[in-house]
Formats: sequence, structure tokens, C-alpha cells
Amino acid sequence: MKDLTEHFIAGERVYDGVLLKVQCDLVRLPDGSEGTREYIRHPGAVAIVPVFDDGRVLLERQFRYPHRRVFIELPAGKLEPGEPHLDTAKRELLEETGYAAEEWTRLGVLHTAIAYTDEAIELYLARKIREAGAAQLDAGEFIETLLLPFDEAVAMVADGRITDVETVAGLLWVRTFLR
Repeated sequence: MKDLTEHFIAGERVYDGVLLKVQCDLVRLPDGSEGTREYIRHPGAVAIVPVFDDGRVLLERQFRYPHRRVFIELPAGKLEPGEPHLDTAKRELLEETGYAAEEWTRLGVLHTAIAYTDEAIELYLARKIREAGAAQLDAGEFIETLLLPFDEAVAMVADGRITDVETVAGLLWVRTFLR
């Protein structure tokens, strides 16, 4: 197999936002020539598939400004510096929904848009769900929770009502490999 590795020569941060950092790097290409790579640096995230004992799944409705519409999604959130992925998953489930889980299973990792971001989302299945208090949303965060039969959520993927990548992947992962 050919070595397709691109090697870093030099780079600079061209935008330093609160969440996203945009990087522009000069790289040596496999044929020895040079190229430019622009990409978004992301702190990493988790997404949780919370499944109740009766088979219902906990989802969220949230307005997403870049698309100017409401999406149906799994509970999810970004890592805090130095925070382990599972700790982030537990924190985000509680903060966004007011629920906690007794059983956690790591499903895998998703690389959301490999051509222009280093974002990686760790997927978790949460079981033995229980109410743990009121949701504690971040300032400016508005979320409505939904409890749906798991098969209905999967049907929403099939008919296009759910299009968010980690939600599609998480629901289908559980449906395909764990049910």
C-alpha cells in the first residue's frame, strides 16, 4: 500500500473562536510537492443514546442556527478541557435532560466531516435511566425533550425527520448491533 501521509511543514491559526479554531497548514504531499490544508479544530464531543427499560429512547428538539431550523437529536455535548469522555456523557445527559443512567456502554467514535474538521464524537449507550432532577441548561440553550418508542425514532431516520449525523448513527448503531 502507498504511503498517503501528508506531513506538516508550518501552520497558523487564522481564527480563534470560543468553540471553533480554524487552522491553515502548509503540508508536504506524498509526491513531495506542497499543499495547503484549512480545517476546523474542535475540542471533541459525546452523544448519548438513552434507552429506557421499556424500549423508549430519549431525544431532544433544538433549534440549530446554521440551518435555521429545529432538529431532533440525541443528547450530546462538547468535552471540557481534560474531561474524560464518559464523564462528559454523564454530565451532558443530566444537564440537558434531568436524567441519569446506571449503565453505560461505549459504542464507538464518529468523525463527522473528515475533510474539514478534526471533530470526533464518542457514542455511548445509556441504560437504566432514572429521573435525577431538573435539566440545567447552559445560558442561551433551549431544549425540549421527547420520549419515543425506539422503532418510531428509527422510522424518523428512514423518512428524513431525523437527519443529524450522530443521531442517525447512534440510533442505527444500537438497532443494528445491540438489539
